[in-house]
Amino acid sequence: MSTSLFVLGAAAGEPLFNSGDVIFQLVAFLILLALLKKVAWGPLMGVMKQREEYVANEIENAEKNRQQAASYLEEQKSLIKQARQEAQQLLESAKKQADVQREEIISAARAESERLKEGAKQEIEQQKQHAVAAIREQVASLSVLIASKVIEKELTASDQEKLINQYIQEAGEKR
Repeated sequence: MSTSLFVLGAAAGEPLFNSGDVIFQLVAFLILLALLKKVAWGPLMGVMKQREEYVANEIENAEKNRQQAASYLEEQKSLIKQARQEAQQLLESAKKQADVQREEIISAARAESERLKEGAKQEIEQQKQHAVAAIREQVASLSVLIASKVIEKELTASDQEKLINQYIQEAGEKR
């Protein structure tokens, strides 16, 4: 049973570690390590480097896009502010123009009213003058009628003849 205690593969009189095997295994390990470095580790590191550069570029592009979006946002805000100011100015201008037009319309209406009022006054004055003239004519004709009635009753035929001759002489002298 003492032989069963030995490590598998080791014979009964052989040492547990063989220096030739250890050196061979060490050399094989180093060669395998060099091959892995060249075949697997190098390309893997290249892919990792590319991925790192890609991620860095994407982060940089994202930051540029964020800054560009922020500048566009500020530009849009300023354009909106400017548009609001222009709209306010247009409203104020329209209000002022409406006030001016309102005043012009009121002034024109007052002038027209005054003109119509003056026209009415003139027409009233003309109608008044026509009425006064008509009344004077009627008063004159009534006065003549009354005077002739009074004269006929009070004057005799000889007195009337004297008056008529006197009026004819006066009218002749005035010519």
